[in-house]
Amino acid sequence: MKFNLAPIDIVDDISKADFEKNYLNARKPLIIKNMSRTWPAYEKWNLDYMKNIVGDKTVPLYDSSKADPSKPINASAAEMKFEDYIELIRNTPTDLRIFLFDPIKHAPKLLDDYRAPKELMGGFLDSYPNMFFGGKGSVTFLHYDIDLAHIFHTHFNGRKHVILFENKWKERLYQIPYATYALEDYDVERPDFEKFPALKGVQGVEAFLEHGDTLFMPTGYWHWMKYLDGSFSISLRAWDKSWTVKAKSLYNLTLQRKFDDFMKANFREKYMNWKEGLAIKRANKALARQWPA
Repeated sequence: MKFNLAPIDIVDDISKADFEKNYLNARKPLIIKNMSRTWPAYEKWNLDYMKNIVGDKTVPLYDSSKADPSKPINASAAEMKFEDYIELIRNTPTDLRIFLFDPIKHAPKLLDDYRAPKELMGGFLDSYPNMFFGGKGSVTFLHYDIDLAHIFHTHFNGRKHVILFENKWKERLYQIPYATYALEDYDVERPDFEKFPALKGVQGVEAFLEHGDTLFMPTGYWHWMKYLDGSFSISLRAWDKSWTVKAKSLYNLTLQRKFDDFMKANFREKYMNWKEGLAIKRANKALARQWPA
């Protein structure tokens, strides 16, 4: 069994007026095929280029194992020289990923290789955007971004499978309380609806990214990603105009995160078991009431 997934809208190019009306204001995902084709990165960015320009920096690596309840959500599983990691994902399927590492800080010349799409919207945040690397078969667990930014996610050097859900489905997705990720006990590609009944009927969007494709993910969208090849992406983030969204972002990044880290450190498995149990109760309640309507 699979989720009810609609294909994502795909355009070659788009005007600001069309983007604002049909995607930004409508909170609807989109793939823009040509946005990066004017960037130097479109021709330059591949595994060899990244290996040569970033070099021997030691980077944190993350795998697909379930989060340790005693550690912060972004605790790494291992470390490796960046150049060795690039060789690993070039030749070997692996679940090891790099995220929340910024090659651009180590190689500022990368700043000249891309452009934020300011012709579509304003409010871009990062001077040094994050990049994400994964080996064939590696998976980014289902979550939404804690800062609630709009995201323009451009992929390079291979293919990536993406499944997206509106934030309104969060209870039915078994969101972990005081966190921005879902219960990690089900397979997003092949969910077990008997074991996790609240998932049945959840509607999402499916996308497949190729080299140079840019995925627009509106604020609060849940996303699951699988690297179909050893490849990498860059995410350019922009604020939503809503002050309500900005206030929620600030709450997530300060009070919620600090509370969650404190409880993990002090109560560990007991706290995590409580959270997972509450996620299941909330999911069952939402299913019984047919939320969202």
